[in-house]
Amino acid sequence: MVKICCIGAGYVGGPTMAVIALKCPSVEVAVVDISVPRITAWNSDQLPIYEPGLDDVVKQCRGKNLFFSTDVEKHVREADIVFVSVNTPTKTRGLGAGKAADLTYWESAARMIADVSVSDKIVVEKSTVPVKTAEAIEKILTHNSKGIKFQILSNPEFLAEGTAIEDLFKPDRVLIGGRETPEGFAAVKALKDIYSQWVPEERILTTNLWSAELSKLAANAFLAQRISSVNAMSALCEATGANVTEVSYAVGKDSRIGPKFLNSSVGFGGSCFQKDILNLVYICECNGLPEVAEYWKQVIKINDYQKTRFVNRIVSSMFNTVSNKKIAVLGFAFKKDTGDTRETPAIDVCKGLIGDKAHISIYDPQVTEEQIQRDLTMNKFDWDHPLHLQPMSPTTVKQVSVAWDAYAATKDAHGICILTEWDEFKKLDYEKIFENMQKPAFVFDGRNVVDAEKLRKIGFIVYSIGKPLDQWLKDMPALA
Repeated sequence: MVKICCIGAGYVGGPTMAVIALKCPSVEVAVVDISVPRITAWNSDQLPIYEPGLDDVVKQCRGKNLFFSTDVEKHVREADIVFVSVNTPTKTRGLGAGKAADLTYWESAARMIADVSVSDKIVVEKSTVPVKTAEAIEKILTHNSKGIKFQILSNPEFLAEGTAIEDLFKPDRVLIGGRETPEGFAAVKALKDIYSQWVPEERILTTNLWSAELSKLAANAFLAQRISSVNAMSALCEATGANVTEVSYAVGKDSRIGPKFLNSSVGFGGSCFQKDILNLVYICECNGLPEVAEYWKQVIKINDYQKTRFVNRIVSSMFNTVSNKKIAVLGFAFKKDTGDTRETPAIDVCKGLIGDKAHISIYDPQVTEEQIQRDLTMNKFDWDHPLHLQPMSPTTVKQVSVAWDAYAATKDAHGICILTEWDEFKKLDYEKIFENMQKPAFVFDGRNVVDAEKLRKIGFIVYSIGKPLDQWLKDMPALA
């Protein structure tokens, strides 16, 4: 029986291993993590992450061929294939601070693998890592190997949160990169044999190590670039009276471009896009390519600009001050169908409003009050370290309250900001909400989810990103 061990029981490791266990009943899969609360949650009825379909998959396999454990060394020692899915945060100090990936956790995982191994192993990079990480890991393993042979593979994940289980069941592609040596090809084949139990052969791509590592960064950079492109257009649409939804629909009809990732919004979030682009920028700079680095930096600049623009629009529309006004924030996760708040645009929007002394009431169907308070008090990039290493926030943000539902959040509010495209926000009783708000009542739709005309008939002043502006908004232009 092939034994697989995955170090890291997070958003990538947990779901990926659960699906491998489900699709490969003859493979024994152990997911290990040093975090006791996290492993306890994986072994309970309340999993540590929310992902549609994940509960079912875990329940079918847990205790049969899928195990969650804190005994990291035992499972690594017994495994034939070790997946490493640990955090690779952006460095906050030292060389490359603010751009380079911090490989501290990766390096300690590699040293531990070398220390405890008593048989040959295939080590698989599952975390998003900078190009040439495999080379560094290889050196650590070979210099500490005690005669044991290790093969390093790169197998980047291409999951989208909210559809991760579906993405794992039917992936667009599975990418496996390895050394172009007989041992490397054999290792690639071993991993390919696992995936080919449910993924069609033509969807499993094999490349050299560096191509696989770079493909992940490139894919995320291209996706983020599309979002920044349509968001740049949204600003121009507002200035000219065009409608960004119509423009992006027309553009997406071109088969060379296609319709995906062309929805204008308050900005992209999630754990990967910004981090991977910063990483790409740093790699370009280190390789003497400043022009290429500058090009990719613009994608993040537009994303930051979009969030700032949204806050400025709110403040300027409300008589240039939100001081002591209640603003309801609907949605805090970075997108619908996930409880993930990493790099969510809601953090910067809320901080911008708090800076202007607004009182904020937040409702999100999947995000806890503790998580929201932690996000609003943490420094940039702190979220990407394991929980026990994150600074414990002694303070809560006094101007922020968290509501049980949208109606409680919006009661007596001056304005509503929609920051996540949860389906339930389309179905709310906005007439009831309007009656319970201060007047004039504003809706700032950062996801273009509501029917602006319907809301205007009720009496709301509505701002939808990239759409023609209300007369009210034209009379109170946002300051740059």
